[in-house]
Formats: sequence, structure tokens, C-alpha cells
Amino acid sequence: MALKEFRPLTPTLRFKSLPGFDEITKSRPERRLIEPKKRTGGRNNYGRLTSRHIGGGHKQKYRKVDFRRSKRGAPAEVIGIEYDPNRSARIALIKYTDGELSYILAPSGLQVGATVVAGDDVAPELGNALPLRAIPLGANIHNIELTPGRGGQVARSAGQQATLTALEAGYALVKMPSGEIRRIHENCFATIGQVGNVDHMNVSSGKAGRTRWQGRRPHVRGMVMNPIDHPMGGGQGKSKGGGGRHHPVSPWGQLAKGYKTRVKHKPSDRFILERRRAKKKM
Repeated sequence: MALKEFRPLTPTLRFKSLPGFDEITKSRPERRLIEPKKRTGGRNNYGRLTSRHIGGGHKQKYRKVDFRRSKRGAPAEVIGIEYDPNRSARIALIKYTDGELSYILAPSGLQVGATVVAGDDVAPELGNALPLRAIPLGANIHNIELTPGRGGQVARSAGQQATLTALEAGYALVKMPSGEIRRIHENCFATIGQVGNVDHMNVSSGKAGRTRWQGRRPHVRGMVMNPIDHPMGGGQGKSKGGGGRHHPVSPWGQLAKGYKTRVKHKPSDRFILERRRAKKKM
């Protein structure tokens, strides 16, 4: 996917870099595969604000993406690549031989007219989904299950990919996009290839208005607030927490940098062989 650059005729256009949408072949979604999407504005079921800086934005409809690749052994033809407002990746509309339509994540390089299939004994080719035990070592994969049958949960955003490094004792060792090496059961399914829209990380909206269209409201720093609004607010001029040196904290007083929030003895720790941030050896 190529990015569109603009001549700097205005301050907005100077750093703007938008996706080119060259790979999009179908402009309107399949009506049978969409459903309404209710916006919360960051409020929970009690109406209380639980996630700040959310609100407004363009109306969106949810596309029902098949992360499970539930139809096994049935080949499907790719009939369109579409834009999905709910995710950074593109989605592919596929049609099975019996006429059923479905959405899947579109891997990089998948073309209209290609055939994809999911199953235990299918070829490890681009867009095909198969269990980890049947994938060649060193292959790039995405949409990886963590529990057999639950559906893909890992490496689903634009440009993401993981690498299958080894198979041992009923488990696969997968190097995650973060660099973490994790054990995953060999019966978990994954899809061959890298998620498409690789240049998404280089997109620059160029103006605040485009961010508002996406439903994100302004994020105000605590340091510029009043003391009543934030622990780091107040002070004469630029200061940390009202005049004295203050470690950065959240509005509710929790340390914002370096404080570990992960549970110390989490059951899933036994599946992590190497952390993404290795501990420094003394």
C-alpha cells in the first residue's frame, strides 16, 4: 500500500500522509455481514465515565470478521478487499463453493480471485489457516489462537506478524510481534502471512480534526491542570506537582512510569519463555 503525500500549501498539508487505498476493490460492505455498533462515549452501563477522551466521531457499522475460520476443508474465493473502520487492517470478502460469504483479515499480497482454505491438512500458503503443528518452522503467521477453537487473538492489526520457531512436547514456540517467545498449544490455528496495510504505522493525519472524526477527544496533560483536577497540577510556571519534584502519576495517584501492574503469579506465566523486555543481568 502506497501512502499519499501532499504539497505543503497549508500547515495542515505539510506533514499529512494518508493511506492510498490502492488495494481496496469493493467500496460498500456486504449487508448480510454488518451489524449496528453502539457508541458508549467512554461510559459504562451505569453511565459513569470509565475511559477518558472518547466521544463523537463518524458513524460506523461493525463487520463480522470470522477469526475462527470456522468452515474447515471448504475452499473459498476472494471476491473483494474492503476497508474496515473498526480496525487498522483491511478485510477480505470470501465466497465458499456453497455460496456462503464471510470476512477474514486480508494478509499482505492477497489478491482478488485467489483461493483460501482452512483445515488440518491444507497447504501452508498465503491466507490459508491451519494448526500450528502443520505449519513449517520459520513461517510468518497472524491471527493466532491462544486456546483451540476460541478464534485468533494475536497479531491481528495492520502489518503484524509472528514467527513459528519450534515445536516441542505438544506445544509450538511462537515469537510474538513484541519479541516475546510464548508456548501455544499445537492444535491452535493460525493464518499464513503478514497482516496487510503494512504502511499504516507511517500514516500522519495532519490535523486534529481527523482525530476527532475517529472518535478521539483531546487529551490534556495533568501538569497544565489545576491542583483540584490532577495531582500534578498547579505550581508557578512549569513544575512537577505544585512546585516540588513529583513522580508522574495518573489522575488517581497511581505511578505512571515504571510501576508494574501485572499480577505477580499469573497462571499464563508458565507459557512465556522469554519476555519482550529481558531482565538485565547484574
